[in-house]
Amino acid sequence: MHISYLALIVISLALGLGTQAYIKLTYRRWSQVPLSNGMSGRQMAERMLATNGIGSVPIYNNGGADLSDYYDPKSDALYLSGGSERGASVASAAVACHEAGHATQHARDYAPARVRMAIVPLANIGSQAWMVVLLLGIMLNASGLVTLGIVLFALVVAFELVTLPVEFDASRRALQYISGAPGVTADEARGARQVLTAAALTYVAAALSSILQLLYLLGQNRDE
Repeated sequence: MHISYLALIVISLALGLGTQAYIKLTYRRWSQVPLSNGMSGRQMAERMLATNGIGSVPIYNNGGADLSDYYDPKSDALYLSGGSERGASVASAAVACHEAGHATQHARDYAPARVRMAIVPLANIGSQAWMVVLLLGIMLNASGLVTLGIVLFALVVAFELVTLPVEFDASRRALQYISGAPGVTADEARGARQVLTAAALTYVAAALSSILQLLYLLGQNRDE
């Protein structure tokens, strides 16, 4: 294996493991700090949605582990882990309100979120097929297949890049609400910001790793 590709793998692993460790550490810290207003993550998300004039978004317990929370635009529903739904901590509020931020984007027809939804099918195809197509092209010495594999991977990278502003904006909306919510102290709002910043770093690290890999593939393809 080429030494530069080994370096790329090491960098990608370091970025991934480092950001994952940081978000878990930050989440654990602020999950032990209760909100002064005593509200659970579910209640904070409901209040945030109501404040934004959105009252029809259901909230379900997804039965998953901490940080498995997500918003599904197809069903227009929030799926929260038990900790985020029932927990009354700073971390619970931050995560639940972040997902409420995605629901708000959907209700407001936020353009980057709409673009991300549009490219999901292509990104799914790319993520499932690019490696197979690329390896097949290398084994058959077929430059066309190699190029197709790189194009498919580029779709994955494009999806990750479009995801960044969507995630940042959802966190911005969440922090805007939390900072002004009744009974939330400035220190608690600061903690929510730390949790969401740590979560955002995982998306940044994933995108950066993919960009580096795409640049490597493009460079190798050009040299051959």
